[in-house]
Amino acid sequence: MDRGPILELENVDAYYGSIQVLYDINIKISHGELVCLLGGNASGKSTTLKTVLGVCRIKRGSIKLRGKKIDGEPTKHIISQGVAIVPENRRIFPRLTVIENMEMGAYLRADTDEVRRDIEKMLGLFPQLRERLHKPGITLSGGEQQMLAMARALLSKPKILLMDEPSMGLAPLLVDRQFELIQQVNKGGTTIFVVEQNANMALSIADRGYVLQTGSIVLADTAQNLLSNPMMQKAYLGGQE
Repeated sequence: MDRGPILELENVDAYYGSIQVLYDINIKISHGELVCLLGGNASGKSTTLKTVLGVCRIKRGSIKLRGKKIDGEPTKHIISQGVAIVPENRRIFPRLTVIENMEMGAYLRADTDEVRRDIEKMLGLFPQLRERLHKPGITLSGGEQQMLAMARALLSKPKILLMDEPSMGLAPLLVDRQFELIQQVNKGGTTIFVVEQNANMALSIADRGYVLQTGSIVLADTAQNLLSNPMMQKAYLGGQE
């Protein structure tokens, strides 16, 4: 398997208007990896994803997808090059049916027969969706909406899947199942970059992790090492001084 870099952020400074929000960010994600970005509220996690997608512009550094520079490109172009996102709070199309939501994920694809086969794969991965296939998205539970958002994103056949706070708003039992599904998707060959506040859960399935504080990376290591890091245990993992 090719373990070369899929996504690279090099010395990235990003701004909202005149306000700097990311400082000298360096992140590298290789083919097949599951990498998490951790941190508290307002640490810059979601901003990092918006910067990858071209929503938040950079003033220094570079962002590369499979070695090609994508910073400065419009979001539509970046998505067409193989970046997909499962956004915070799912953001499915509430009045479209489950199947229509899924088909929206494949709107850039012309291989109709293959799309149908991939939809069947998604229904195998998320069997609860098959039972709700012709129901409006708004009728789904939070956990089902999260599954639908993942299926929709995966139907674009992304080179890398971005996930923004996948545990947000879910009951504890559903959080466990959600992370099992993320791990399953990754083991199926999809490279994943997940932003998450639940450090324990994210690190339990990740290969590596980065930790953000006020827009700067303060830790970067393997998931196993981060789980045993005293700073992580004190600040994010519920450990005691």
